[in-house]
Amino acid sequence: MSRAVVGGIEVGYDVVGEGDGVPVVFVHGHPFDRSMWRPQVAAGIGGRRAVVPDLRGYGESAVVPGATPLGTFARDVAGLLDLVGVGRVVVCGLSMGGQIALEFLRLFPERVAGLVLADTFARADTAEGKKERYDRADRLEREGMVGYAHEVLDSMIAPANVTALPAVARHVLDMMLAAPPAGAAAALRGRAERPDYTGLLGTIAVPALVVVGREDVFTPVADARFLHEHIPGSRLAVIEGAGHLPNLERPAEFTAAFAGLLSAVDDREAARVGP
Repeated sequence: MSRAVVGGIEVGYDVVGEGDGVPVVFVHGHPFDRSMWRPQVAAGIGGRRAVVPDLRGYGESAVVPGATPLGTFARDVAGLLDLVGVGRVVVCGLSMGGQIALEFLRLFPERVAGLVLADTFARADTAEGKKERYDRADRLEREGMVGYAHEVLDSMIAPANVTALPAVARHVLDMMLAAPPAGAAAALRGRAERPDYTGLLGTIAVPALVVVGREDVFTPVADARFLHEHIPGSRLAVIEGAGHLPNLERPAEFTAAFAGLLSAVDDREAARVGP
């Protein structure tokens, strides 16, 4: 566990592992923190470094009220990678984290060796979607996280898993309850104004994996198929028995799909460098 000043604020992060494989940066979703990636970090991800930050406004990172654009999150990630001496990475993001991964790719294409987009989507919000995010942001600042967290728990994970996986349900609920309302609200407002990344998808020229829980109600399988169909050569993994957080609900299946992507990245990097 470490802390550093990045982008003018203090951020909490972990750097775990070592090895010759291309490092991975894990980007968490809303309203969570870096602990959501514990199963993947614990799996060792094929002998490579993992950089696991708390995004600004979440976990052990500083809260900046107002609105946090996705570009700010992406630049924070790049600044942290600079700080710990990591250049090219596999960027793995879930939900909002997946959209931050796309923004990172847009801003820093030369730094992306591979991409994992989990339970996310590329299109911009509609006018109705923007209003809903702004309204939710105002509600979180007004009421706090408790009501919202309990309302969405059985949408964040598949309803059956609330009972079948009580430790996972508790972890997900605890992350949401611990999220600073002002930080979560700022992320919602910034996310409402994000660009449409659809045009970016066809330019992706690195190994890419699209993952989705079969029972995800926030970003359904159709959204994942859209990403898969528009990203040349991408792989699609639909995780059975999981909702919006398949990396926690079905960690073995998620990590196996992830391992396949990492192998493809390593093969491509070896070919790029040559003997």
